[in-house]
Amino acid sequence: MSSTMLRSLSRAAPGSASLRLHSNRLQIQPTQLPAATCLLEGRQEQRRHAGIHAISNPTLAGIEKRWEGMPPQEQADLWMALRDRMKTNWHEMTLQEKKAAYWIAFGPHGPRALPPPGEGRQVFWYTMLGVGIAGVLFAITRQLARPVPKTMNAQYQAMTNEYLKSQKTEAITGVSSQGYQGKGMIQSKPRRGPPPDEDEE
Repeated sequence: MSSTMLRSLSRAAPGSASLRLHSNRLQIQPTQLPAATCLLEGRQEQRRHAGIHAISNPTLAGIEKRWEGMPPQEQADLWMALRDRMKTNWHEMTLQEKKAAYWIAFGPHGPRALPPPGEGRQVFWYTMLGVGIAGVLFAITRQLARPVPKTMNAQYQAMTNEYLKSQKTEAITGVSSQGYQGKGMIQSKPRRGPPPDEDEE
């Protein structure tokens, strides 16, 4: 009976040890879960992009000259293909793909297109033409306008100052105030010819 018990214990001991070892291998610490999740996602991402092949060089050849003339749908398809390629390892991208992606993103096309040659010269001459036409219209308007009113001269405005003084107008701070040194109503150049008479006053 003792030999039978020894044999059963010897059989159970290796099994229990292997069971404990197997259970220890299955145990995952909680702090290792985020790292394991990130590793799994990274591998899935690599498998997802593993099937994305490089864009052929003839498709990207001369993209700088062909981009503006391409249909919008073709532009969108090419950009989406380049975007998928840029999601992979950039060391796996070809030189043509890198150049095309950079040019499409930052190249001089669309709103960033360079002005055509001679555009600055055209803007300058058209501006000068507009200024010249405005000057001619102003001169014609001045020639057809009525003469300057008789009251628009320094002599008449000086007489207006005297009249305001006689009426005690603005006696605190204006023309009629004591020690006033301003011009008052005088704002025009002196008139050529005789001074205005009383009828013009």
